Amino acid sequence: MKQIVSTGLLNSKIEDKTESVTAADFNVRDINGKSISTQDFRSKVVFINFWASWCPPCRAEFPSIQKIYEKYKDNQNVEFLTINLDDDVNAGKKFLEKNKYSIPFWVSNGNIPQEIYNGSLPTTVILDKNGKIRLKHTGMADYSKDSFYQQLEKLIIE
Repeated sequence: MKQIVSTGLLNSKIEDKTESVTAADFNVRDINGKSISTQDFRSKVVFINFWASWCPPCRAEFPSIQKIYEKYKDNQNVEFLTINLDDDVNAGKKFLEKNKYSIPFWVSNGNIPQEIYNGSLPTTVILDKNGKIRLKHTGMADYSKDSFYQQLEKLIIE
């Protein structure tokens, strides 16, 4: 699966804002129980990824998500919500530790709006600074390509 991801065939594209819809806000919590809402991130670009440790496509795209996180983790205009959907939260934590991934670990804290997540893993969503959905990609993709970074950069300066 990692080889398929690396071909670029499954790359996703950030949409023009004329085609975007405003997402309903939802809450997530971190490993310490701190709860936040997507509404807290208005004025930031939000990279959201729904994943589970048992999901082969999720695991295949994780290296690219780690790379994009490392590139933008210090950018004040970008926020990362990598939301684990394992039944056992410890399985997700162990997966991250074993692979030395440093991405933020979040879990759902209530209902997730259908326009954001419809039950397929992995799902990646990017919200612009106004909370509009600019990308929704179901299935694995490579987010570590320069072309994707360029699209994200444009979104950051909008």
